[in-house]
Amino acid sequence: MTPSPLIARFRQSLVDAGNPRFDDFEALHRWSVERPDAFWRAVWNFDGIESPDTPQQMLASNAMPGARWCPGVRVNYARQMFRHVAVAEASGHPAIIAEDERGPVETISWTALARRVSAFALALRDLGVARGDRVAAYLPNRPEAAIAFLACASIGAVWAICAPDMGVPAILDRFRQIEPKVLIATDGVFYAGRALDLSGTVQQLRDALPSVEALVLVRSGLGTGDFADAHDFGAMQSATGTEVDAFEPEWLPFDHPLWIVYSSGTTGKPKALVHGHGGILLGSAAGRIHSDLGASYGDRTPGERFHWFSSTGWMMWNTQIGGLLSGATICIFDGSPMGSRDTPDWGTLWRFVARNRVTFFGSGAQFFTLCAKSGLDFSQLGDLSRLRALGSTASPLPAAVQSDISERIAAAGCRDIWWLNSSGGTDICGAFCTGNRELPEARGKLQCRQLGAAVEAWDEDGRSVIDAVGELVCTRPLPNMPLYLWGDTDGSRYRDSYFDLYPGVWRHGDWLKIEPDGTCEIFGRSDATINRGGHRMGTSEIYSAVERLDSVADSLVIDVRREDSDSELLLFIVPAPGADREATHAAIRGAIRAELSPRFTPDRIIEVTAVPRTLSSKKLELPIKRLFEGAPVERILDPSAMANPKCLSEFAALAEKFQR
Repeated sequence: MTPSPLIARFRQSLVDAGNPRFDDFEALHRWSVERPDAFWRAVWNFDGIESPDTPQQMLASNAMPGARWCPGVRVNYARQMFRHVAVAEASGHPAIIAEDERGPVETISWTALARRVSAFALALRDLGVARGDRVAAYLPNRPEAAIAFLACASIGAVWAICAPDMGVPAILDRFRQIEPKVLIATDGVFYAGRALDLSGTVQQLRDALPSVEALVLVRSGLGTGDFADAHDFGAMQSATGTEVDAFEPEWLPFDHPLWIVYSSGTTGKPKALVHGHGGILLGSAAGRIHSDLGASYGDRTPGERFHWFSSTGWMMWNTQIGGLLSGATICIFDGSPMGSRDTPDWGTLWRFVARNRVTFFGSGAQFFTLCAKSGLDFSQLGDLSRLRALGSTASPLPAAVQSDISERIAAAGCRDIWWLNSSGGTDICGAFCTGNRELPEARGKLQCRQLGAAVEAWDEDGRSVIDAVGELVCTRPLPNMPLYLWGDTDGSRYRDSYFDLYPGVWRHGDWLKIEPDGTCEIFGRSDATINRGGHRMGTSEIYSAVERLDSVADSLVIDVRREDSDSELLLFIVPAPGADREATHAAIRGAIRAELSPRFTPDRIIEVTAVPRTLSSKKLELPIKRLFEGAPVERILDPSAMANPKCLSEFAALAEKFQR
């Protein structure tokens, strides 16, 4: 028997505590934003957030920016997570299952994880790390990253991480801002079928970060560098003794910094976004109510097993680690989602999911799109019968792709899959619009706004609109909004980033449409809107029409201002292998005319080898638009912050030709 959704249990907990009974989700959402103190207190109690203090006020000041949450209250992220140790150990559910492209890495029990975290936290203290000190990590998605992060959280150190697929300039743009005291790094990785020696990168980082007092090395067996004075990660996490057994994470102020995450950094210095222990605990608790993660699936064998494919450079890595807060087993994969570059295999992650009996599997929307286009035969991928939920984010998931994957996976014997489509961002390490297992399926859309998130779509006059596309705004504070930006001493950069257009109201930079039934749809970045003769169109609508064609593997559209005319609409496409050029171009124009409007047919269709993307797989619409409008490439894009920098020279050459 499938357990009741967490959101149903949350509603009942409200009634049990003397709150109103709500007839539908929209009424519950309205109450959650109108009564923030009551709502967030209910979330605190429902999730069982531990503290030696009782919150007297949940929201002491609702200013944006500058909201004050739970003054005088102490919490700790790691301590909250380790409350699950006894129950999980008794049920035999591990904390972490890890694999890479070559196979299993290790399975870690909850007790072993707690012991390793404790040992590493004490070792960091021995290196002089204290509350507020920054610890920077250059690590792949392996258990060492989780252990190091939780150890930092345990003692109040502030965590920041970059993935090995990032270039040295991009990493230094991030780490130089925060002046880390300790650098934790790996000397090698295995990715896309190739062994990579990263010793040179580690040395460059060390030489360029004068604040680093100690290097902690995760030895991969692939590196050739001689780091004789480095501290060995393996030894630091393996210590035993009474001090390790007696260790407990420190109680920290609610707003004590937990981690620093970064904006993409493709158009300038990346924003160093600082989030607090309490805000992330409270915000992620609300998020889990929606995601239904850990909803007493312990009565199944195994219990909840959560995998969200991500590198450590994307905030979904933070979400993956956050699965431990629910008591779920997190299943982490270090490697390429498509296997070797030489022999692409879009079944790689699905076999990982089947092999490890994953119950909740998430990834970026592009992954599911490429799986659908590849014609993947799910019946050949192993036993997926335990899979109950699929999650998608990073960009809008086309309805056709969601339908295709659902049908293919059902044909393979895995039925009643629930899709959690969500949209939020690194800025809040969470979602504004998300899913709800009680609501009807909304293919290609988001089922609802997240509880507690006062999300609206605003028109050009700043009025809230329904059934029309507008700016995504949040009119009231969320606990998981950044505390501040590192180094932004007067708060001006924070205000300019989110509150420039509407003072006191968070403007996220996305186009949003809220339907009368409460479902939501994202239409791309508001600063990359297509405007043809006064008629506006979100880029995602064009992608939906174009990318459903079998002959198109990927696309990017920009509306370029021209001196001699209003603008020119350029559509870049990556043709599918074997696609006929003339037939593809005709099909594209026909699809846009039929599904959108003739006014949005592109002036030019340009074939390219790849679409420029960020490290988190988002299309670089605005930088490419600026490139074609004449901005020098070196001013608008940092290749080391791109997922596919090799395609940049191709676009630079096309832009130069375009401007002649």
